[in-house]
Formats: sequence, C-alpha cells, structure tokens
Amino acid sequence: MWALLEDRARQSPDALFVVDEAGRRLTYSEFLAAARSAAVGLVGLGIGPDVVVSWVLATSIDTCVVMAALSRLSVVQVPIVPIYRAREIGHIVVDSAVDVMLVGSSDQGVDYTAMVSAIATDQGGRPEMVRLPGQLPGGGGGPLPPAPPSGQSDAVRWHFYTSGSTGKPKGVQHSDRGLVAVARGMAERMDMGPADRSGLAFPIAHVGGPINVLASFISGAALILLERFDPDRAVATLRREGVTLAGSGTAFHLAYLDAQRRQGDRPIFPSLRGCPGGGAPKPPGLHHEVKARLGGVGILSGWGLTEAPVLTMGRPGDPDDKLAFTEGRPLPGVELKVTSADGAEVANGATGELRVRAPQMMPGYVEARLNVEAFDEHGFLRTGDLGLVDQDGFVTITGRLKDIIIRNGENIGAAEVEELVRLHPDVVDAVVVGLPDPRTGERLCAIIELRPGHQGLEVEGLAAHLEAQGLRRQAWPEQVEVVNLLPRTATGKVDKSELVERFGPPTDIAVEQRAT
Repeated sequence: MWALLEDRARQSPDALFVVDEAGRRLTYSEFLAAARSAAVGLVGLGIGPDVVVSWVLATSIDTCVVMAALSRLSVVQVPIVPIYRAREIGHIVVDSAVDVMLVGSSDQGVDYTAMVSAIATDQGGRPEMVRLPGQLPGGGGGPLPPAPPSGQSDAVRWHFYTSGSTGKPKGVQHSDRGLVAVARGMAERMDMGPADRSGLAFPIAHVGGPINVLASFISGAALILLERFDPDRAVATLRREGVTLAGSGTAFHLAYLDAQRRQGDRPIFPSLRGCPGGGAPKPPGLHHEVKARLGGVGILSGWGLTEAPVLTMGRPGDPDDKLAFTEGRPLPGVELKVTSADGAEVANGATGELRVRAPQMMPGYVEARLNVEAFDEHGFLRTGDLGLVDQDGFVTITGRLKDIIIRNGENIGAAEVEELVRLHPDVVDAVVVGLPDPRTGERLCAIIELRPGHQGLEVEGLAAHLEAQGLRRQAWPEQVEVVNLLPRTATGKVDKSELVERFGPPTDIAVEQRAT
C-alpha cells in the first residue's frame, strides 16, 4: 500500500486524491505528507512492525491517513465497522489478540471510549486504547523508521471481520498483495482513470474500504468520502464533486433514483459513467432503470465475499442483459468452478456451489480451525454461494448454502440473531429468515413461537430486547410473525423454505408498501 502511494504521489503530486462532505480536500502529495507525519507520531506511541492495531473510526480523510500510516509501519490492521458493539468488539479483541485500539469520537450516541475501556478492564488491561477524537498524532518532519524489507507483501497485514453463518464474527486474514490484486482487477474492469471521481458510500473499515483506496492509488482516480449515508446529503456531495462512479449497492442506487425522480429531467449526476454494485441481490429491472434515469452504462455488479473480495464484475460495454441479470465475469487470475454437493464439477451452465482460487483469496481465518471447512482438497475456497456460469463466462448467483441474510450488503448470521431472540422471556422457539426486499436486498423476519398465555410480540418489543443483549441495530428483525408451531421436517429441523414462502411478499408492490 505504501509503495503504491509513493508511486502515485510521484506521478500525480497535484492531482486530487480525496474529498469529504465538508469540502476538505487533499492531493496525493498532501496525503502522502500527512500519512508520513502520522506514521512518525504513531511510532512515538510505541506502534511498530507486527503490532496488532485495531481501529473503529469514521469514514473520513483522517481514517485514510491512519490506514496508510499504519501500512508504512508494517502493523497488522484490524478495522472494525462502526455498527459493531461490545459483544462483537470484545470477541474481535480476543480473537485477534489486539495490542492497541484506536478510537474516535462517539458515533451515533455510542461511546467507544467507554466500551473499549470496559473491554480492556475485563482483559487485564489489553488492548491499550488511543483516542483520536480530533487531531492525528503527528511527528512533524521527524524521521521514519527504516522501510520494511521488500518481498513482504505476502505477509498477513489485515484482519477483517465478517458475520457469517456462525454466531460470532469470523476474522479473515489478508495480505497487501491480495488486496492489491483485487484493486488492480477492479480498476481495470471499470476503466478507472485520473478523471474519475468515485463515491465511497459504505464504511471504510469494510474490506472494500482499503480496496477502493488502493484502486485510486493504482488508477489516479479521486475518492469522495461519505461519513454516513444520508440520501439528500450524499446526493448533494456527489453532485458537487462531479461523481463518475456512484456506488455501492442496491440501497444506494434506489436512493439515487428517488432523488432523480424528485428532481425531474435535469440529471443529478451529470458526469456519471456507471454505478458499481454488489453485496446484495439487485431487483429485476433495476439496471435498466438506473441506466435510463441516471445515465451512464447502468449497474456494474460484482460478486465476492470478505474471504475473497470482488471475484467477478461487469464492465462498460457488456450487453445490457448481462449487466441486468449477472454479476459479470471473473477478474484476472480468478479460477472458478461449479460443484455438486460432493465437490464434483457440474456441466457448463448447471447450478451448483461456486468454489474459487484467486490472488485475492484469504490465506485463512484468524481462528485456524475454521480453515478445515473453508477449503477443499484442491485449495479452492468453498464460497457457500450457489450459482452458474454461462457459455460466455458470466456468473449468476442463485442462492446460498450458508444460512446468512444479506441486508444492505451486511452479512447477518441467522444463528446469531436466533440465539438472542430465544432469550426473550416470552419466546419458546424462533427462527430468522431473509425475505426479498427491493430496498435492502433482504430484510430480517423473525418467526416466533410464544409461551402459553402470551398473545403477541411486536417489532419494537423485540428490538428493545435485542438492544439490551448488545446486538447491533443492523441485525434487528424488521418483521415479526407469531405462529402456533414452527413447521419442521422429518428430522426435526425447522422448514425455513416454507416460512419464506408463507411470509414473503406475494408481489413487488406488496414489498414496497411493507418496506415503506
């Protein structure tokens, strides 16, 4: 990461690298200078090679500076998305053996300083906490430590946490080389260049954050940072900065379309080239509507997972039917196979589990025992996603083996939510399913059996219970259904497919009304 930053600053010292909602801007040379100063300041705090540094910080220019500075110091970075709370952060601190935690100001009423202090007290004083509520630590013109030896780009330098099908977030290891591979492929696939202005609408602590930063270093494009996605503010900022690539998923694209309808015929994004997307299924027809109303080439969908990000992606010039209904073709270096349940490859065009080997594939989980199930005997990652590859190489995702729900691009493990719902004193048993939703991709629906004498449980009541359990808001069910008995299979398992059919919306119109 640091080498690419230095290269870009030499090539384009005065070109814009990053701008935020307030209009603060840094060129590549200014950003390099800020990151160098921050690196010296962090050394003064005792941070150096192989120290495990976690950070829970807002999507901001200063966070980008910290990320680059830590890269220069060869630490292991553990970014934490700010939707996580004490339950998840406490697990991450132990799982990754975090030495130092960098925290910013309170976010949406959450006092991370108090939260991390309590965690450290429980863990015998670790991690050490460093607050960065305002000015970054700076070292002025002081010297940097010696640069890391060349050839270390394969070393694990990142742990990203994803809420998969298990109850706790899983730590995914990555190297700089792996993230650079996907950033280079993504930049090439979208024809990114110095004239591009790319909107970053999701938390920078997500694996896509450093990937987008790296894609800018590689292509010379500029990033437009949105600290929190408020549709009106986001549209105003992206329009002001001349966005050309407006991401990053279905929820964002729908917000842009709504803003365009309210504005009329005058384009909200006059310079738009396309809308990158991923992380959640896109409703049928969305690509065509985005192309017709917003302009540009429409949606450039991608498919991947934290364990192997952005494996496929559409590109400008792909046929409209492929952009509308597929996730594009594999990026360079990605080996993809479709298998049956026993791991045998299926015929071309048939549906099966997608397994991959790729430069951006993780070397493994932080918790090594999880690797046994993650890879097959040939070193392919079992993605848990069902799909097919057509004769032209385009990938279509048809479902998931893993019991996860993808809401607004966030993986939510059904088992984690179910465990906490069952702790409600009125609940006998419960399951959580994902139902199609045109705004969020999927919404969480809790189907509950209540104890005798209890007549109902509303969404608000369940939310209060889950908040008390420390579960992040994004994993709270938006729909609650009470049944006399949960349907079960012959082996005693709850038949979730029947529940999805029973409580899912019969039409797209009903989904819109219910979501509204």
